[in-house]
Amino acid sequence: MTHPTAAPRTALRSLARRLHDDEGAATAEYAITTMAAVAFAGLLVAIMRSDEVRGILTDLVRRALSFEG
Repeated sequence: MTHPTAAPRTALRSLARRLHDDEGAATAEYAITTMAAVAFAGLLVAIMRSDEVRGILTDLVRRALSFEG
């Protein structure tokens, strides 16, 4: 017969092992980084769609391509 406190001790050891295990941590970090990159890309798309920004960029390209010698 096992000791009455053996089961809780075994459960605590098992829980401690699982909490110490960092398997999957890299995957979670990649997921968070990917979500941040997608959010940043969405913000850039929203900014680029604005008429004011589009006008500034168009003017910048026109001035860069014009030749004044």
